[in-house]
Amino acid sequence: MKGSWAVVLCSLLLIAVEIQGHLTSGKGRCSCTGKGSDFIQRNTLGKIEVIPKSSSCDHVEIIATMKPSGEQRCLNPNSKWVQKMVTALIKKRSSQSTHL
Repeated sequence: MKGSWAVVLCSLLLIAVEIQGHLTSGKGRCSCTGKGSDFIQRNTLGKIEVIPKSSSCDHVEIIATMKPSGEQRCLNPNSKWVQKMVTALIKKRSSQSTHL
């Protein structure tokens, strides 16, 4: 049961990100150029956004907002470290939402 809620939550988050991307992008291109960083220090991470493939960008983009500067950095979605971090964040969020 918990696993199905996690899938539903992740699906809704991806749909929301996709809709937001279509509403705000308007440029018809990717936000990240190049492959992105393979690693960042966890204590400098403020926020992370996962932007799925769309008609305006043909690959997944992962954008980290650094604290306290607010600088945004693209992360390499193919990096094992980045994949582990995103998976851990999804698990953490899904477990928090099931305890509400």
